[in-house]
Amino acid sequence: MVKRGKGEFSADADLESGVWRKTFFWDLCRAFPMGVTETVVSTFGLMIAIRYLHVDTLSKSYFVAAPAFGLLLSLFSVAGVRRLGWSVNVSAGLAWLVSAFGFGVAALGHGVVECYIIGVVVALMAHSISAPLLSQIYRKHYPGEIRGRLFSVVGMVRAAAAAGFAYMAGLWLVEGWVGYDVLLWVFAGCSLLKVFFTLMMKPVYLRRSQKLVLLDAFGHLKTDHVFRKLITTWMLLGLGNLLCMALFVEYITNDYYGFAFDEAKISMVTTTVPMLAFIVSVVIWGAIYDKMEFYRLRVLVNLFFFAGVLVFFFAPSYLWLCVGMALHGMGKAGGNILWSLWTTKFAPADKVGEYMSVHTCFTGLRGIVSAFVAFPLILWVGPHAMGVIGAGLILVSSLWLMPEVRKNWGR
Repeated sequence: MVKRGKGEFSADADLESGVWRKTFFWDLCRAFPMGVTETVVSTFGLMIAIRYLHVDTLSKSYFVAAPAFGLLLSLFSVAGVRRLGWSVNVSAGLAWLVSAFGFGVAALGHGVVECYIIGVVVALMAHSISAPLLSQIYRKHYPGEIRGRLFSVVGMVRAAAAAGFAYMAGLWLVEGWVGYDVLLWVFAGCSLLKVFFTLMMKPVYLRRSQKLVLLDAFGHLKTDHVFRKLITTWMLLGLGNLLCMALFVEYITNDYYGFAFDEAKISMVTTTVPMLAFIVSVVIWGAIYDKMEFYRLRVLVNLFFFAGVLVFFFAPSYLWLCVGMALHGMGKAGGNILWSLWTTKFAPADKVGEYMSVHTCFTGLRGIVSAFVAFPLILWVGPHAMGVIGAGLILVSSLWLMPEVRKNWGR
């Protein structure tokens, strides 16, 4: 039985200190290439497409939707791994191998738009398809009492790598020291490093199934009302957040909106500033995660997203854009911990991967919707209205959880 909300029984986790310490070491090693490749999503994938290849609106949507497509397909990754009997480590590694191949195709295209689009979209899809598998490693190897803190330290290293690389790569592009194809090769190399570091961890296996039932995990939505409510409120929160996140790079790159910053300022606003805020706050969020009642923490994190979105889209200057992204980065630090670990609190030990696959599937659905809605919507309603729409959905999601906050207040 799993304890709901604050904490969990961790007797079924692999608590041998040698195991979790080894996993933590390799997770820290993997954090650097993870951080570097995350800048593709936050900045460089779309910036290259807009600034160098001048792609159309539909192509922009493909870039933003690619990780979401991967999350959608991740629903089937858990079922497939169960049927094949492969370890989680090998399965995640294969996905990142495909990601490296995609970045290589994009780099070898030498400015051919179709090669770039296909290569990067494939790479980003493969990058995100492994999300529910990684959660199973954290559930198995990290003790529940310190899982949030361990994950937050790894997140801090990952964010530092992303912030530093985004800053340097932005300067390299502005000064003409490297072309964007060099960045694509760096992303390919980092994907291969992720494969290696994951394979160095102790293998984790899911309970093998005799048949492939792709939609079996959705049965938990019917039987678990707590899970169902959290997925529903997360859908509203995610739609509001992702609608706005899809436009962060577009808003300050496209001269139509009045900013048209160069590569250095774009990477500073969209990656370096929020990642520095992430670094400052993520360990605090990790400690809070291990101590605070879940619903209260969820609403608290939402407030940072709410404020960050409003400040960003109403910002009159570069400084206020940075303030908005810093607030959003603080929210992202807490949100990243919650997104990655919350199923370890609410799911039975051997069902974490299944619960997470449903969660990532719905994340993918809202990511796809927001990617194809965001660009035409901002042209129609304008950036201020986009901020209000996004913040409004985040607020409704938070209010929906308030009865649970009051019910669990003393825990």
